Amino acid sequence: MNLFLGIAIYVIVWWLAFFTMLPLGAQSLHEADEAAAPGVERGAPKAHGLKRKALLATAIAAIAWLGVAWAISVDLFSMRGPH
Repeated sequence: MNLFLGIAIYVIVWWLAFFTMLPLGAQSLHEADEAAAPGVERGAPKAHGLKRKALLATAIAAIAWLGVAWAISVDLFSMRGPH
């Protein structure tokens, strides 16, 4: 696997992990039955926790990337076409 392919796979896996985790643990002001300040949408999350979710996505993407890199290195998935 060359450098560009490795970076591309990691970025794609990171975004997949990050977007999958975005709704986890999110509670809107409406669900919490709290009053919203003027100009704030009641459906917006109270606390988004983006830093924690980004760090968790980084760890998940690193582990998944290692699995993909291993699968490519042992030629588990033939990416060269018919032999």
